[in-house]
Amino acid sequence: MSIYFSDVELYFSDSVFGNTIEIADEEFHHIKDVMRHKLGDEVFVTDGKGVIYKTEIERFDKKSLSAKIISTTNYPNHLSNIIFCIPRLRSADRFEFALEKCVELGITNFIVFDSQRTVAKGEKLDRWQKILTAAMKQSLRSWLPNVKYCKSVNEIMELEGKKFLFDQNAEQTFSSILNSQSSISNCFFLFGPEGSFSNEELRVRNEGTKIRLTENRLRSETAIITAASILATSLTQ
Repeated sequence: MSIYFSDVELYFSDSVFGNTIEIADEEFHHIKDVMRHKLGDEVFVTDGKGVIYKTEIERFDKKSLSAKIISTTNYPNHLSNIIFCIPRLRSADRFEFALEKCVELGITNFIVFDSQRTVAKGEKLDRWQKILTAAMKQSLRSWLPNVKYCKSVNEIMELEGKKFLFDQNAEQTFSSILNSQSSISNCFFLFGPEGSFSNEELRVRNEGTKIRLTENRLRSETAIITAASILATSLTQ
């Protein structure tokens, strides 16, 4: 991210009409009532599609505001073809921390799934999306992350794309995968829950490649963040 944006507060709105952006709901409340912005103030807004707009507030209404676009900056999504498949963890705090840090590192596609050894099950898509959106703004990212939910590893295996399952006992390493792939495209990286995948899940499909992240055993959330860090440094340079 450019140093130019290092000290700004970033907002999100996908309501872009020509040279005007409409901002409503929580973003409007934060600009007006928390930050106390006035007419003529500059605010920075992303549309979640790779663009950050420098804008000037032109009008306040009761529940929204309009801002004139002064300039735009576009950013590529280097990790758009990477999908992180993350299990529900026993600790909601650790799970949400991992989601947040992945977004800061540039991951934008997530599938949350229930494993056989998952303790907490079920989806909380609205909460997860809110965490991802907040992390995007905090880290000055311009691509809105998206999250989906699958009830099992089987559901993920049925999706089109390469599947890589992190397994501590695998012979092939994560780094060797990155070095051998001329381009990482439409790849699903599956992380195990506490206690790892069950033997049944590891055998669930022959096309899923088992890979080892590090020599030592990591907590699930640590493994997730470590993999995101490696991808961020390997594929975004």
